[in-house]
Amino acid sequence: MSERRLRPSAVTGLSACAALALMAPLAGASSASAAEAPAELYEGHVQVDRGQADDPETLQGQVFDDVNENSKLDGDETGIPGVAVTNGVDVVQTDGEGTYELPVRENMTVSITQPSGWQVPVDSDNFAQFSYNHLPEGSPGDFKYGGIEPTGETPKAVNFPMIESEATASAKQDCAIASDTQAYDKTEMGYARDGAVGDLADRNDYKGCGVLLLGDNVGDDLSLNDELRDIYSEMNGPVRAAPGNHDQDYDSPDDAHALDTFRDQFGPGHFSYDVGKTHFVVLDSIEYSGNESTKKYKEKIGEEQLEWLENDLKNVPKNAHVVIATHAPIVDHQQVIVDDATDLYDIIGDYPNAVTVGGHTHTQENLIAGEQREEWAAEGIDELPNTQIVAGAVSGDWYSGGLNADGLPYAFTRDGSEPGVLTLEFDGADRSERYTVRNESDDHQLLLGVNSPEWREWAQEAQDWQDADKAGTEPEAISERVVTRDDLKQGETWLTSSFLAGTSDARVEMSFDGKANVLAEHTQPGKGEALAKGWEYTDPYTASQNLRTSGSVGQTSSHLWRAEIPSDLDLGTHSAEVTGTDRYGRQYTETIRFTVVEDEAAAAAASEKKLTKDGFDTQQEKKVDEDDRQGLDSDEARKASN
Repeated sequence: MSERRLRPSAVTGLSACAALALMAPLAGASSASAAEAPAELYEGHVQVDRGQADDPETLQGQVFDDVNENSKLDGDETGIPGVAVTNGVDVVQTDGEGTYELPVRENMTVSITQPSGWQVPVDSDNFAQFSYNHLPEGSPGDFKYGGIEPTGETPKAVNFPMIESEATASAKQDCAIASDTQAYDKTEMGYARDGAVGDLADRNDYKGCGVLLLGDNVGDDLSLNDELRDIYSEMNGPVRAAPGNHDQDYDSPDDAHALDTFRDQFGPGHFSYDVGKTHFVVLDSIEYSGNESTKKYKEKIGEEQLEWLENDLKNVPKNAHVVIATHAPIVDHQQVIVDDATDLYDIIGDYPNAVTVGGHTHTQENLIAGEQREEWAAEGIDELPNTQIVAGAVSGDWYSGGLNADGLPYAFTRDGSEPGVLTLEFDGADRSERYTVRNESDDHQLLLGVNSPEWREWAQEAQDWQDADKAGTEPEAISERVVTRDDLKQGETWLTSSFLAGTSDARVEMSFDGKANVLAEHTQPGKGEALAKGWEYTDPYTASQNLRTSGSVGQTSSHLWRAEIPSDLDLGTHSAEVTGTDRYGRQYTETIRFTVVEDEAAAAAASEKKLTKDGFDTQQEKKVDEDDRQGLDSDEARKASN
């Protein structure tokens, strides 16, 4: 009888030194207590029997309990019933013996849905192994990055190993989502490794759910996939990857083969898996034109994936938590992004706990069900039926801007956020989420600044200088924490707070010089209004840095609050305390000190002192080109943004 091998899950994927350090306290433990440690992650692979198929039009195999963890279906190992298996369109469930049969499609990736209480194997880089590519003739043409080699005819069987897992059985799950790592070279891959990816390596709260890479994992150069795998190999849980528009084979003749290299190196473009009481669905939201010279695409799910989604959800209880993860978000606060958004919403309409999560825009947004926007209504969505989270970006604003004290680009995003990762938290019937800024604690949620008429005038001059490719003299920089007495008197000088955890039902209060709290207004409340865009709706803290370096400013944010600064403040330095309360009752407090001066000459002198003290380093000034700056590269998105 096969014996289950036990290994401490906490050391999986760590370096040898780190593993030894963690194992040292276990040296004195009894063998009995050590044996009680659950087997969680294990290295293995899908088993393919290359013998002749009984029927080449039917793929068959078994999902089995890999008790001895050797990735082989041994004679005394049993099958696992009720596991969903798919060829990318059809979905079947294994019978009482764990066996399945699926129609063969000429170009397909066959995968299983990992059930709660089970864990699929991972490879040496900790990427989950749960799929098999079938492409008899291989990728059409000579793909630059390899594509898929010919797989030959239908194999005799494809068997999927799993092991029992206490970690995935728990109803309490933390699920990390890392979007848009999008490194264009090894230097930027190093920025990711030392930033948000390093933060994940230091955490152990997501070991059951793992890490989901939400697309644009690299920046067009698929030879960097090896480096990407390397930096994520230190994760303390399984890694899965969704595809983005920058992960495609641009030399593919059509969309059907645009993800061949991705499928070969990472897995299916669309798939699902279960952890705890949550069903995760990953969809490919990019439809490639097949035109290598333009690299054009649409943000679209497509009929085939929508058909698969309907089939996949037939096995999911209506009251379950469902996460629909796509690279391009279905909507953001500016527009509807995915062409067939209403079709998707129709399919998930019977799942009240479904939430959609996207990346792509390099913004960080939490739009809750029930919100309304004029731009959505114009596209047939009168009210947002499901919460939409936009997961920020590991790369922030494409690794642009000056370098901070850690030697990493500030990379402040166009909407007033910072590089980081999203974590979805589940506990039974409850779901919450948090956004963790790179190299910061979870409490780092408020970015504060002063938005004054003088600052807005400087911002426009700086933007004009950026738009002219920095020709001529750069406008003299000013600090966003200096304001003239005249600006205060004329009004429309606001203390702003970019509240990263903020939703339309969050609360932000501001107190000036210890006086009574003032309730700040949300600049994008989602009550059916049109987009509010302009310098008066901009976070001056992050925008000031970007206007001095990369020039990337969006003049709009879904998570910006503001309150007018009292007009009767005396000359000198003042303080304001800001408290943000998110929809889960979590409170975050930050304090800002700002200076009131007599006139513009005094403002210039005070600004020079503050900027010198701030020490913003502009030695890294990566220019973000217009296509990347938009984040959305389709023709429709460009038109909407303009």
